[in-house]
Amino acid sequence: MFASNPFADLASSIPLGVIQGYVVLMFLLVVGGTIFDVIHKKSGKYFFDKAKAAEANRTRELSGGDKVGIAVQTAVVDVATSAEFCNPKRRIAHLMTMYGFILFILTTIALVFAYPSDAAPASVSILWHLGALSVMIGGYWFWFFIRVDISAEGNPWYKLVKADLFILSLLGTTTFGFLWSLAQASGGVIATLLLALFVVSSLVLFGGVIWSKFAHMFFKPAAAYNKRIVKADGSLENLPIIGDLSDPELQKRYPDIPEYMGTKPGYMGLGIKREAPRHY
Repeated sequence: MFASNPFADLASSIPLGVIQGYVVLMFLLVVGGTIFDVIHKKSGKYFFDKAKAAEANRTRELSGGDKVGIAVQTAVVDVATSAEFCNPKRRIAHLMTMYGFILFILTTIALVFAYPSDAAPASVSILWHLGALSVMIGGYWFWFFIRVDISAEGNPWYKLVKADLFILSLLGTTTFGFLWSLAQASGGVIATLLLALFVVSSLVLFGGVIWSKFAHMFFKPAAAYNKRIVKADGSLENLPIIGDLSDPELQKRYPDIPEYMGTKPGYMGLGIKREAPRHY
């Protein structure tokens, strides 16, 4: 069952060109939504302005080799292993969701474009199902157990906020896609309903980039890289200190400072502290 290509059976009732066109449309929605997010929220301009401001405070010049080394360290530590998460459970859940989603996307492209028939290698179909399962395990673990933990976010599972659009649509896409694949053997109304839910949830996931945290996955590596750069060139240590960010007087003067910044001294210009906030 897991070794069969679910899109091959679908192609018997829906033209393959339509299926492939839908996948291309989802890709274009992600690209367009990310670009719109950058322009509308001016996040790109904000990022480069802050990086430029930090250059004036640096105490040493980094060589090209230093920057390459920092880039590799960022990719391995911050991106590939999500070292920012101190809570091991949160970190494992995040990695399962992240790598499961990557595997799910890559195998979907392979099954739809490279092997759009039953001749697809069984390993690719199995990896597609395993990717969906990995997202489901990591995502539901986060949603029902980690998210409600006061040391993490402290939100009950039934309380929804705008930021939840990404994780919920991601869970919907992988869950309904997985169940639809299983239901294909019996066919009928159940399989059709699950397919419809799979399509709708994926449309929300990839089409809702401007309202969800989807684009966050593209900005996060750049932010992690910049954080390591300002530490390495001395920019962070040379920024003027504004004081204790938990001070009510400072909070009145700087109302945009988020509460999670804690009690350590904050630094003007970058809006971060010497020890950057951790995710627990």
